[in-house]
Amino acid sequence: MKRTVIKIDEELCNGCGLCVSGCHEGALQLIDGKAVMISDIFCDGLGACIGECPVGAIELIEREAEKYDEIAVMQRILPKGEKVILAHLKHMKDHNETEYLRQGIEFLKENNYPIDLSSLEDAPQPKASACHSGGCPGSASREIAKAQSNPTQTPSNNPQPSELSHWPVQLHLQNPNAAYFKGCNLLLAADCTAFTIGSFHQTLLKNKKVSIACPKLDSNKEEYVEKLTAMIDEAQIDTLTVAVMEVPCCSGLVQIAKLALQNAQRKCPMKVIVISVEGKILSETWM
Repeated sequence: MKRTVIKIDEELCNGCGLCVSGCHEGALQLIDGKAVMISDIFCDGLGACIGECPVGAIELIEREAEKYDEIAVMQRILPKGEKVILAHLKHMKDHNETEYLRQGIEFLKENNYPIDLSSLEDAPQPKASACHSGGCPGSASREIAKAQSNPTQTPSNNPQPSELSHWPVQLHLQNPNAAYFKGCNLLLAADCTAFTIGSFHQTLLKNKKVSIACPKLDSNKEEYVEKLTAMIDEAQIDTLTVAVMEVPCCSGLVQIAKLALQNAQRKCPMKVIVISVEGKILSETWM
């Protein structure tokens, strides 16, 4: 499957080893004076090691890679002791990877490993890291906390609230196994739709997760099919809504979704919404 993993520039790498200690999952080792990723299944694709590298030798890329395996990671780090285990679990909590966090805690319980998990209860949310010359962790998956509305605010100082609940939104950058996709209602929206229908957030996005794409300008559409197929089969999304413009080129996004449904092992209801260039909903059809 295609997913986000790290890539190390061997020429830039100075062998300092800071990334190795920063990777609690044990995906990295120093071999012959260079950092090396020893197995795809240990790389969670969240990019914690990027911030540890002083020379910018690490970046996040999309490529064919084995699926990340939380149980394999737990088996690998268990002998390293409580501090490493807690650092790994906190890493998952900070990035809202709640399913992997649950798997890790269950593994500890099943193996009767005594550990104090109280420090995970108040783990802070991650802050955006600075970009380095070798890459930027801006594509790291994260959920977005929603502020409570204040009924005393007037319309002039109370802008329409956003319904976006996660990041990133561009399909090329998304990890189909991110925790927030599990069992969700997914909105696959053509890029232009959010700029034409003024009530996009309230009418289309509310109570949904979103992936955006352009069927005309984006490259590697086969990857889109693979990611959507993974969302249907592995994340087990509940419904798929495809929002497109009335222009002919936008129909390609519907075809991508149909191919993913054909390739998937699960059945998933799909609705197609067509929007006019004036911002009106022309049709809503369940496929």
